[in-house]
Amino acid sequence: MTDANTTPATLTVQGADPLSGRFATPGDIAISQRALLLAALTVGVSSISGLRASSAVLACVAALRQMGVTIEQNGDDWRVHGLGVAGLLEPEDALAAGQSAHSAALLMGLMTPYGFTTQFGKVPTLRGDAMAILNDSLSAIGASVERRSDGRMSLRGACLPLPVRQRFETPAPTVKTALLLAGLQMAGAHEIYESVATQDHTEKLMAAFGADITTTPDEGHGDGVTIRFVGLPELKPQVLSVPGDPSAAAFGVVAALIVKGSDLVIENVLINPLRTGLIDTLLEMGGDIQFINQREIAGEHIADLRVRSSWLKGVRVDPRHAGAMLDDIAPLAIAAAYAQGETVIEGLQDLSGPDDDRLAAIAAGLSANKVGVTRNADSLIIAGEGKVGGGGRVRSGGDAAIAMSFAVLGLASRHRVSIEDAEAITASFPDFVATMTQVGGHFPPSKGR
Repeated sequence: MTDANTTPATLTVQGADPLSGRFATPGDIAISQRALLLAALTVGVSSISGLRASSAVLACVAALRQMGVTIEQNGDDWRVHGLGVAGLLEPEDALAAGQSAHSAALLMGLMTPYGFTTQFGKVPTLRGDAMAILNDSLSAIGASVERRSDGRMSLRGACLPLPVRQRFETPAPTVKTALLLAGLQMAGAHEIYESVATQDHTEKLMAAFGADITTTPDEGHGDGVTIRFVGLPELKPQVLSVPGDPSAAAFGVVAALIVKGSDLVIENVLINPLRTGLIDTLLEMGGDIQFINQREIAGEHIADLRVRSSWLKGVRVDPRHAGAMLDDIAPLAIAAAYAQGETVIEGLQDLSGPDDDRLAAIAAGLSANKVGVTRNADSLIIAGEGKVGGGGRVRSGGDAAIAMSFAVLGLASRHRVSIEDAEAITASFPDFVATMTQVGGHFPPSKGR
């Protein structure tokens, strides 16, 4: 058994007893980040529990401290002493955005209304065209972003900010949040239109903190929404509990579905309909998943999930659905490997960088564990036979989702599975091995360690 908070470089998985008990889901990263950033704009002290201490969230904590925000941690409770809307201070050094392009983008939005230049360290670029969309969107309200050849960035804030008037014809949820954070600190009425609604955590949290914000769906059968909000509100400190990340819960859900005899409760899962694409697909595959103890916190719906082992069947995942759950493709692929029949995941064309690397690693890992898989230009086809031989060595490439997904595969496979570069799990889900061990998983020491 490994240490509860450190995952070894090579993680070995050798089966599991029927999974039972309660699987503790770590806090949602997106909500953790947004709760911190909005609490920093209140006047007073907000208390946040369940905050996800991932590298991306800790980068936001470090950056806010550089802007003069006092943030204290006492176990699972965090206290944020806000400086008020438009009250952040100019950082003396480059902001600590870590290695998270998402965190950097949110911080750029947060700092846009300030008429000084903010430096950022080297960070990866956003997916696809999102970085260009971010640059154009911030330029439209008076700021400018410069990215140097060494990957470092700087943001020159808007001396005379213009109202936010943005139309998103393609989904860009990170850019949307950056604009919401910017407009919140700029006078006037602002409006954002999305032709396809994306994750709305920021909007719900803004309302919970006291902002004047409304979201109006398209009339008729359209999928779009119009978001209107007023800048420079007086935000009120809040006491918040961050719900569990559905992408992290996915590993417990899939594990319970494929390990025979399992009856597991996955606790405190965010069930926002814009985040439940994987659960919806697993239900379509025949998964026995019940929503119990449903409740609402800060506008978000939360539930515990009771999951029992199930005979899964292959399905066809349409392009629109697949595009909305790119982060959950890896655990879906594991469920498909244990399903009976072919699962086709469409809409995977035009992927690049980390997303393309992830698909390649999924295909290679499945093949190494004797699962039939075909990767085409726009799809991933997995030939499920209801069981998996295992015995493979998976190269995760430092991708925590890949490492955890193939650990789940090993819980139900006939032969042990080894995952390389598994230490990436520590930064994403530190208690993953301990949590899985507690509910029935077996993680013997790797040979030679």
